[in-house]
Amino acid sequence: MSSTGQPNESQNNTPSRRTVLKQGSAAAVAGGAVASSLGSRAHAAGSDTIKIGLIGCGGRGGGAANQAMSTSGPTKLTAMADAFDSRLQTKLEQLKRAKPDQVDVPSERQYTGLDAYQKLIDDDNVDLVILTTPPGWRPVHFEYVVNKGKNVFMEKPVATDAPGIRRVLAAAEKAKKKGLKVGVGLQRHHQRTYQETIKRLHDGEIGDIHTLHVYWNGGGVWTRPRKEGMSEMEYQTLNWYYFNWLCGDHITEQHIHNLDVGNWVKGMTYPVAARGMGGREVRTSKQHGQIFDHHAVEFLYRDGSRMFSQCRHIKGCWNSVSEWAVGTKGSAAVSGARIYSDPGFKKGKWRFRGDSPNPYQVEHDVLFDAIRNNHEHNEAERGAMSTMCSILGRMATYSGQFIRMSTAMQKGKELAPGIDSYDMQAEPPVKPNEDGSYPVPVPGEYNPFEEDEA
Repeated sequence: MSSTGQPNESQNNTPSRRTVLKQGSAAAVAGGAVASSLGSRAHAAGSDTIKIGLIGCGGRGGGAANQAMSTSGPTKLTAMADAFDSRLQTKLEQLKRAKPDQVDVPSERQYTGLDAYQKLIDDDNVDLVILTTPPGWRPVHFEYVVNKGKNVFMEKPVATDAPGIRRVLAAAEKAKKKGLKVGVGLQRHHQRTYQETIKRLHDGEIGDIHTLHVYWNGGGVWTRPRKEGMSEMEYQTLNWYYFNWLCGDHITEQHIHNLDVGNWVKGMTYPVAARGMGGREVRTSKQHGQIFDHHAVEFLYRDGSRMFSQCRHIKGCWNSVSEWAVGTKGSAAVSGARIYSDPGFKKGKWRFRGDSPNPYQVEHDVLFDAIRNNHEHNEAERGAMSTMCSILGRMATYSGQFIRMSTAMQKGKELAPGIDSYDMQAEPPVKPNEDGSYPVPVPGEYNPFEEDEA
C-alpha cells in the first residue's frame, strides 16, 4: 500500500487455507468444562462415535462434512438433507468415495425438501448437525438445532437480516445454557498467520489503530439457468446467491470474512454506524436477481477509527481479497501476515514464518475436541455480530443513508416473513416483474427499515 493508505499491489489473496491456532483456538478450548444435562448429544467421550448430519449438500457442505470426519476420534456421517434430491445424491456419492468407512446414510436417512432440516435434526441417529444451506435459512435451522439439544457447525453468514440476527443471538444464549458446542465458519480465527499477526497488533506493535482497509473484489460467481416447469421458489432456491432473502448480497455472503477480520483487529468491537454507496453496473441481467455488483462502505467505530470497505463482482478490474491496518506507530498487511514500522507499508518489521495447517480443518478439530472433552465452545455471537456488520453495510449502500448500528439491529427490515412455513410451491418473498427481472434497491429511495419506520 502507498503512504496514503491505498493499496499499490494488484493481489488476489483469496482466503489461504493455511494455519492453526494460537490465540484463537486457545480461547476456543479454554474456559473449563460446562455442566450439561443433555447427555451424549452435547458431550461425547473421546472414544464415542460422533454421528454427523449434513443439511445443505453443496460444495461447502461436502467440504465441511469431510473435515468433520477427518477430526481426531471416531466419527460417522449418518444423515443428509437438501432441498433437491439430485444434489443430495451427488454429494453422497462423493463423500462415500472420500470416506467409504465413515459414511452410513441409507435411504431412510436421506431427507429432501425445504422442511428436510426438521426431519434430520429430529433423527436420533444424529449428534452434531452441519448447517451449510443458503444463509437465509440459518436462523431457522440454528434455532431448531438448539431447541433439540444438539451440537452444531454452521457456515457464515448466519443470517441475512436484523430479525434473523436477533433470532440467532437468542438461540446462542440458549445454547450456552445447555452446554452445546457451536462452531461458525469464519475460519480465519483458526488460521495461524492471522492469529500471530493480530496478537502482535493487540500487543501494540503498530500503536493505536485508526484506519482499516478491507476488500473482497473479484469477478463474481456462478449463475444457474431456469429449467422448464420449475416453480419460482425452486428457481430462487437454486439461484440463492442473487436473492437477498437467501443470500444477503455478496457484501454479506463473502465480504463478511474481511469485515470480521477488521472487527477482530479492533478487539472484537463492532462499528456503531456506516455510510456508503453501491449499485449494479455490469451484472445487471435477469439472472443476476437483485444484488448489487459493487459496494463501498465507511464503517465508524466508537473510538473514532474507520474501516473502509470494498467488495465487487465485476470482471477485468483490480482484484483483492485482503485486510490492512494503519496505526500511530506503523502498519500491517493483516492477510499477508506482515508488519511495517511506517504507516506507508514500506519498512518491513516482521513477517510470519512457520507451519500452516488448513484452518478449515482446524476449526472442526477445535469444535470436535470441545465436544469430546466438554470444553466451552460457542462462536455464534461473534458470527452473528460480524454478520450484522455486513448487513449494516448493505443497508447503507442500498439506501444511501447514514445508518446507526443500534437502529439497524432493532428496526432493520425482515426480508423473508413467515420463512418457517415455506415449501417449494409457496410464493417466495420476492417476485419477478412482468419482464422477468427482479426489483433492485435504488439508493435514495430504498427504505432499509420496516415500513412503519419510514
